[in-house]
Amino acid sequence: MASDSKPSVPLTLPVLPLDDEVVLPGMVVPLDLSDNDVRAAVEAAQAAARPGAGKPRVLLVPRVDGTYAGTGVLGTVEQVGRLSDGDPGALIRGLGRVRIGAGTTGPGAALWVEGSTVEETLPEPLPGQVADLIKEYKALATSWLKKRGAWQVVDRVQQIDGVGALADNSGYSPFLTVEQKVALLETADPVARLKLATAQLREHLAEQDVAETIAKDVQEGVDKQQREFLLRRQLEAVRKELRDLNGESAKDAADESDDYRARVEAADLPEKVREAALKEVEKLERSSDQSPEGSWIRTWLDTVLELPWNERTEDRYDIRGARAVLDAEHAGLDDVKERITEYLAVRKRRAERGLGVVGGRRGGAVLALVGPPGVGKTSLGESVAHAMGREFVRVALGGVRDEAEIRGHRRTYVGALPGRIVRAIKEAGSMNPVVLLDEIDKVGSDFRGDPAAALLEVLDPAQNHTFRDHYLEVELDLSDVVFLATANVLEAIPEALLDRMELVRLDGYTEDEKVVIARDHLLPRQLERAGLEPGEVVLEDASLRRLAGEYTREAGVRTLERAISRLLRKVAAQHELGDRELPFTVGPDDLRELIGRPHHVPESAQDPAERRTAVPGVATGLAVTGAGGDVLFVEASLADPETGAAGLTLTGQLGDVMKESAQIALSFLRSHGAELELPVTGLKDRGVHIHFPAGAVPKDGPSAGVTMTTALASLLSGRLVRTDVAMTGEVSLTGRVLPIGGVKQKLLAAHRAGITTVVIPKRNEADLDDVPAEILEKLEVHPVTDVRQVLEIALAPAAVPVGVAAA
Repeated sequence: MASDSKPSVPLTLPVLPLDDEVVLPGMVVPLDLSDNDVRAAVEAAQAAARPGAGKPRVLLVPRVDGTYAGTGVLGTVEQVGRLSDGDPGALIRGLGRVRIGAGTTGPGAALWVEGSTVEETLPEPLPGQVADLIKEYKALATSWLKKRGAWQVVDRVQQIDGVGALADNSGYSPFLTVEQKVALLETADPVARLKLATAQLREHLAEQDVAETIAKDVQEGVDKQQREFLLRRQLEAVRKELRDLNGESAKDAADESDDYRARVEAADLPEKVREAALKEVEKLERSSDQSPEGSWIRTWLDTVLELPWNERTEDRYDIRGARAVLDAEHAGLDDVKERITEYLAVRKRRAERGLGVVGGRRGGAVLALVGPPGVGKTSLGESVAHAMGREFVRVALGGVRDEAEIRGHRRTYVGALPGRIVRAIKEAGSMNPVVLLDEIDKVGSDFRGDPAAALLEVLDPAQNHTFRDHYLEVELDLSDVVFLATANVLEAIPEALLDRMELVRLDGYTEDEKVVIARDHLLPRQLERAGLEPGEVVLEDASLRRLAGEYTREAGVRTLERAISRLLRKVAAQHELGDRELPFTVGPDDLRELIGRPHHVPESAQDPAERRTAVPGVATGLAVTGAGGDVLFVEASLADPETGAAGLTLTGQLGDVMKESAQIALSFLRSHGAELELPVTGLKDRGVHIHFPAGAVPKDGPSAGVTMTTALASLLSGRLVRTDVAMTGEVSLTGRVLPIGGVKQKLLAAHRAGITTVVIPKRNEADLDDVPAEILEKLEVHPVTDVRQVLEIALAPAAVPVGVAAA
């Protein structure tokens, strides 16, 4: 389509160059007058403007790379003033295109040129193609403006009707390059210019759609790790702000790994441990922030750096002072005190001769303290540490069933931790503490492993200098640790584990020792807990002795301490009620009024008619239980021949070994009845019943053999068993008395029960060395080799004829 152009008008105008910018007709733009060329053109236009002739006019010419375009725009200076930033500026409005001609002269420092205007006209009405082109351009422009949220501009574009003006309005588009704007400026035909503007806008919208599609695809393609990375970066930023708020130092991941490397290099670590730690630091440096391995490595490094690899406390080599500490804190227990004293003496001599480390091993110790409850095994561990000047850590093993509790978990598991041994070393803060392995006999085993087997390496002096925890996976030297393991039942400790420990038995306290312990340790502690001053309530030794002998019957002193506590609470309550004046001295006769009647009256103190051995067929034996030594009564009876119940009946929840002992006792009497002058002919037709009272308590072991033999002999002979006699020993089919265990505990139990005569096997005579001298002085001990000797000692003279008793 051809357009009718009006004749051009010659003009002489100052040139206002636009560097890398284009102004099209119809545009209003602010220009900075700080630019010399701009200021010179505006000043020249103002100087050339004649009064009443209109606003000053300039020629706006694009200058690209120092080259002027062939077409410019006639512009009028609408206003001169200050821009929004305060700099001087001018507001220029573009009016129409001007073809630039030759240069000329004019006022001012500006460049003046001659030019001619270009006027465009279009026929009315517009052809259909042009109308469609206008509609397409407006639709494209509206779509682009809506995406940008420029709703006010949309209305302005819709109101433009001129083809050329519509095309020139695209000069405001920020996405057009300078070259594209120059092409629009130099296109004189308005229809061609609108086509060009439409093509440029369509191309931009297509690129924008592709970019949005790509961005959407990328956004949808972000996987879990990328989202985690973003969240972790946000979390790090939040932590940084929190650290800054709290005045802490903020470090990024690189600084953190550098910090770990510096800590490892500065720490006093063994060479192999240092190498392993540096390898882990290198892994930390290579791992990404979102990798879970980084958290595992940091936890491992923290654990390694917190362990006291080369920290040791100096042992207190004052041997007499150490023994004095043990004596002051515990009465009795001479065996363990002597062992600790020996250990310190040997360490002192090794240190003096430079033998602190031999073959990579130090001089640690592994002791097993085995004894009944309440004898002070657990508290003894703390006293040992106090005497040696070492740190003390207690590790409770009761009920532990998982092997990982001892050796630690593998680091591959979530929440993995080092074992209890490593944690004990870490808690102690030194490599040579006293570690108390409490209740080692209560360790169990199931599908998770056997913790007792894991303790084999820990408690083996030949191996524990290279102990490896599953979590640390580096060697830990435990050879300087003093391990004290406590147990109530020796048989419950695995044999392989027991073989690695030095056994020290704590068989219980004598009555005299209990009085000393109660007076020096238990009473002061309970006075403080009852809120009483030391002199307000005084317990005489006779009262303490009666508490220990008649109100309690135990190997330890726990029940005795509870009895003292109850007594003091009673006195305190009576004082608060106004019924008791303080200070008050508690005598033996006051005990019944305060805490009731005695619970354990010795057989010797009872009325002869009420004693258990007041009838034939009852004998007193001695046994060892988990609570220490105790007396054990055996009762025997014969069934009526008319009932036809022949044979042997055993009751009292007996084990197989004890049942066999009963069979042996009966067989011996049957085969040697004539020799012993016992009427055993009637045993063929009469049933024999042997019963052990306290039937709810399981019993087993061979040491009741002589007791059952004595009870049956008493029943057949009609002779009573002496009330003051107790016995122990295994019996054979030939009547030999064989050795048994627990002699010390049994003699202590006999003493507590008021027994004065004890029969033991001859081969156990050497065990009497372990019994306290004061107990041996009060007991008449008869070592025997044959059951006939037992019967001579234990059976009282016959009160009725033998035939009557057997009838």
